[in-house]
Amino acid sequence: MSPHELIVGGQRSGKSRRAEGLALHWQAGGGLNRRVAVIATALAADDEMRARIAHHRATRPAGFDTLEAPLRLSAALQQVDDAGTLVVVDCLTLWLVNWLMPMDGAPDEAGWLAERAALLALLPQLKSPVVFVSNEVGWGVSPLGREVRDYVDELGRLNQDVARLCGQLTLMVAGQAWTRAVEDSSDA
Repeated sequence: MSPHELIVGGQRSGKSRRAEGLALHWQAGGGLNRRVAVIATALAADDEMRARIAHHRATRPAGFDTLEAPLRLSAALQQVDDAGTLVVVDCLTLWLVNWLMPMDGAPDEAGWLAERAALLALLPQLKSPVVFVSNEVGWGVSPLGREVRDYVDELGRLNQDVARLCGQLTLMVAGQAWTRAVEDSSDA
């Protein structure tokens, strides 16, 4: 079974707090030899996002290393990969936004497809256990704009593919975790 976990939920559902709690528990179980690295994917493009990033930094447990990787997630994972390091990727949602809905410039669909494929190929090879954080955004009304519908569809596909490569899947609802082992759906 894969040592990785995907945590999904809505905004402010407790996803990041859950990931940090899992990381602290993992770190405490191995003494001084275990590290935690956070790979942050957010870009501080406006005041509201800068405030969100500042909140995450301020509340992140002391001693966690942070690496910013708004686009090159697979390279960042390779950089910190070590059996003694648990990696928290926070979050896949913003990583996808950076590729398909950048604040400045056009989407890089070819770059996205290559980076997505690189992540999915790399994940089973990593020595580090990885906890991914992602939003579940497809539960509401179908968006009116094609661009947003495409984004919601792509995030749903990404979450499914990452979940398939993880041993655990956690759904966060109102700060409460619902966790289960991921079923092998390779025959389906």
